[in-house]
Amino acid sequence: MAESFTYQAVSGFFELTEAPTGPAHRATTTPRLGLINRSYPTDVQFDPANEKTQWERFIYFLEQQNKEEKGDAQYKLIFYIRHGEGFHNVKESQVGREAWDRVENHWSHLDGDGTSNWVDAFLTDKGKQQAQSLNDFWRESVQNLRIPVPQICYTSPHARCLETTKIAYNGIHALESQDFKPIIKEMLRERSGLHTCDRRRTRTWIANNYPEYDIEAGFSEEDELWSATERETESDVEYRVKTLLDDVFSASDASILSFTAHSGLIHGLHAITKHRDVWIAPGAMVPLLIKVIR
Repeated sequence: MAESFTYQAVSGFFELTEAPTGPAHRATTTPRLGLINRSYPTDVQFDPANEKTQWERFIYFLEQQNKEEKGDAQYKLIFYIRHGEGFHNVKESQVGREAWDRVENHWSHLDGDGTSNWVDAFLTDKGKQQAQSLNDFWRESVQNLRIPVPQICYTSPHARCLETTKIAYNGIHALESQDFKPIIKEMLRERSGLHTCDRRRTRTWIANNYPEYDIEAGFSEEDELWSATERETESDVEYRVKTLLDDVFSASDASILSFTAHSGLIHGLHAITKHRDVWIAPGAMVPLLIKVIR
C-alpha cells in the first residue's frame, strides 16, 4: 500500500512560482527553465571559485537539503511537460470553446469531422515539432547548463503524451549514460469522460507501439475509466493527482522526475501542491519544486 504524503510547492527558486495565472498567459519553455539567478548557503563549500553553473549549484543545494531532512521530508524536482499540439486542439481552435464543449452537439463528443479523427488524439506535425524542440533544448541544456536528466520519466497513456515523451527524450538519457525506460501511469491521463480525445487506446496497442516503455502493474486492457455520459470533476482530478503522487513517491526515492501530461492534470497538480494556477502552453516543459512531507 502506498504511503500518504502532503505536498507543498516551494517558491524562491523558479520564476514559474510568480508567473501570471489564468488562460491569458501560457507558460513556455524558458532558458534555464526559469531557474532564478541567486546564491545558496552551500556555494561556499561546493563552488568557492565560482566555476559551476547555476543549475549545478542548485542541484548540489537540493541534495544537501535532502540529506539534512533525513527522510522526514524530501525535496522533489519535477520537470512536467504538456503534450504537443494534438488534432483535438486544432479542432477546438477552429470551432471555438463553446462549440467544442459547452453547447448542444459538442464537437468534443464526436470521434472526428470526416477530415481528421481525435479519439485519443495523435500529435499534429506542429505538435511533433514542439516535442522535437524540447529534445533540442535538452541536448543543449545538459551539455552547457548541466541541467540534470530526469532519473525517472512518467507519462500519461494517451497517444499524444506517449509520442511527445518519445520525441522529447530521444537520445537524451544516453548523454549521461542512463537507460530510457518511461513508465506509463494511468493516473497521469487527462480529465476523463465525455470528450473522445480522452478515451485511451488498449493496453495491447500501447505495448505494441511503445515496447520500450514500462506499463504499470494493474493497467487494464480496455479503458475502464472513460465514460460517455459523465466527466470527472476538478475535485476528482485532484484526488487522482494525490493518489498518483503518493504512489510515485512510495515506490521510488528518486528526487528528479519527469511527468508528461495534460492541461487538466496540470491544474490538479498545481492545486494539490498549492502552486499558483499557471496555465502551460502545448509542448512546453516547466519545473516544479515541491516539498514532500510524510
